[in-house]
Amino acid sequence: MKPLRGISLKRFFQKHPRPDRELVLMLQDVEDPVNVGASFRTADALRCSQVVLTGISARPPHKLITKVGRGKDRRVRWRYAEDSAAAVDELRAEGFEVLALEITEDAIRVDARSYSARVCLVVGHEDHGVTRRTLERCDGSVFLPMYGKGASMNLSVALGIAAYTVLHAGKVSDAPP
Repeated sequence: MKPLRGISLKRFFQKHPRPDRELVLMLQDVEDPVNVGASFRTADALRCSQVVLTGISARPPHKLITKVGRGKDRRVRWRYAEDSAAAVDELRAEGFEVLALEITEDAIRVDARSYSARVCLVVGHEDHGVTRRTLERCDGSVFLPMYGKGASMNLSVALGIAAYTVLHAGKVSDAPP
């Protein structure tokens, strides 16, 4: 067994086409440029249509974002919005189902629901999560179950797991967001 590189790797992935679901990642007040850079790398890997950075989130150009993201901040479409709640409203008006990756009273496990054809996942500040004001604008929330003693994991890791799960969820819900 040997690892695939170059054209062999490209051919391998062509046998496994990307699901037909548009995915946007929104980072609300994500201060750590390492998390932002890793999120850009995830967005590129999943071919997300855009990354929305809001509030006090670290933004390109930034040396650490580019380094950790391996330059994907120059490849993935992104925009900045000062007000995350307004950005959620805009995405909903564009037909996106907007879901916070946040543990709330009515959160649904990320792998236990259907998703619409256009989904935006929102993650919040590393310590404080998604703000109430933004949560109120979202269509719902999803969570990753935790089985260890800690009740959380690194933001960019959690976002990667959730984004991959949403992208590959089988059924597309007919319900509008």
